[in-house]
Amino acid sequence: MKRIFIGVLIALIFSISCNEHLYASPKREIRAVWIATLINIDWPSQKGMSTAAQKAEFIRKLDYIQAMGFNTIIVQVRPAADAFYASSYEPWSQYLTGTQGQAPSPFYDPLAFMVEEAHKRNLEIHAWFNPYRALVKSSVNPNPSNHPTRLHPDWIIHYDGKSFFDPGNPAARAYILKVMLEVVEKYDIDAVHIDDYFYPYPSKGKVFNDQASYLLHGKGQSLEDWRRENVNTFIEQLNRKIKQVKPYVKFGVSPFGIWRNEHVDPSGSSTNGTSCYDDLYSDVRLWMRKSWVDYMAPQLYWERGHSAADFSSLLHWWVKNSYKRDLVIGLGVYKMVGAKKGAWTGSNEILSQIADARSHQVAGFAFYSLSSFEKIGPELSNKLQEKQYFGNIAIPPTMPWIDSIAPIVPSIQTQPSKGKQIQWTKQGDQYRFLVYRFAKGEKINLHNSEKIVALTHLNTYQEKEALSGTYTYVVTALDRLWNESEASNVVELSF
Repeated sequence: MKRIFIGVLIALIFSISCNEHLYASPKREIRAVWIATLINIDWPSQKGMSTAAQKAEFIRKLDYIQAMGFNTIIVQVRPAADAFYASSYEPWSQYLTGTQGQAPSPFYDPLAFMVEEAHKRNLEIHAWFNPYRALVKSSVNPNPSNHPTRLHPDWIIHYDGKSFFDPGNPAARAYILKVMLEVVEKYDIDAVHIDDYFYPYPSKGKVFNDQASYLLHGKGQSLEDWRRENVNTFIEQLNRKIKQVKPYVKFGVSPFGIWRNEHVDPSGSSTNGTSCYDDLYSDVRLWMRKSWVDYMAPQLYWERGHSAADFSSLLHWWVKNSYKRDLVIGLGVYKMVGAKKGAWTGSNEILSQIADARSHQVAGFAFYSLSSFEKIGPELSNKLQEKQYFGNIAIPPTMPWIDSIAPIVPSIQTQPSKGKQIQWTKQGDQYRFLVYRFAKGEKINLHNSEKIVALTHLNTYQEKEALSGTYTYVVTALDRLWNESEASNVVELSF
């Protein structure tokens, strides 16, 4: 009996050790950061910067993002029915040039520039849209006379000082889809991303006046069910149309962190707050169950032990209800800005949330938002660069429901006995490459992120570390959706 107990104990210790290694720094993980452009939250830092200044600032931010170990940026390209790109439908954003409708001068296309610079650094770029926000202030309309807010007042509902496209108006929904799909067609983005603004957050004593649309299109449903159906229809259509244009472009949603409260619905979370289903009319769980999204990034911006919305309880609920879609946990770095006491005064809360989420093997994280890192000092960014967090190279998970075919295996062309460079062929659907380095005689293990020394678009690798002895190298190919080939032939380099 004692032997059995000892054996079980040893197995448990081994299992815990293996799991700690697995959760410490996985090879596959979405590491994303939001870059908000509305009211110049993250970029550009102010309106009306010159083209050169905008570009320089964005490049500096990308280099900072890359140094912290992120592999994905989520950039707001349509903050309020305006554009950070050359749109056929909507004016240039005032947050870019200082004047709504005024193009950058000297001219450049910011989204094309951002895509190019992100991909140079092997970062995915997700184009973030706010579908329904029409005006930040109802009393101020800076748009030209041919803008939908002026041409189609029947599409617009004013509520709580802001203006929104009516989600229940089919013509308005069709217009929004057209706006978003133009970006999918014209730009080499990796994903379309929308945030938590569906029907607006409720304001006490105020009514969202969509009665006209309800009378026309309600079809006997309750107002609440009809509103949810309007958003469901939009989500399903957007996902389907994205895939029709470019099958490899992902679709992700970042909803408010509570689907429903348990006291309202037993299948909800043990929380007590605003909910997606009942207040924003967004049945986000249904979208995962119906496979209308590729990833969900719920905004879990509360600390562990929060009285109304405990992070750990919500994490457990989302893991349980993700329906085999990628679950990316939204983390609120902004809560640390100016924190004087409590959980958010240091980096421990965020780092513990990362560890908790990894123990559930989530697909990754998204941090809101970039400028918060610059406001809170270097503690968190320095910690993220440690190996147990983001210090090792990580690539996003595959999405086998889109594509699961691995690319062609690369072949290293030369096998020098001495030197610092290797070179391999590049062909077919090979989009990027991973370079692995092992000690001489060490077993090749492609699952160990610590062995990855480079992620590159190039077909060469130049060793930069000061090494001594002989090392074994292999290369794998990655396609657009991060499917990985088997390992190349083995080469040795001696130093």
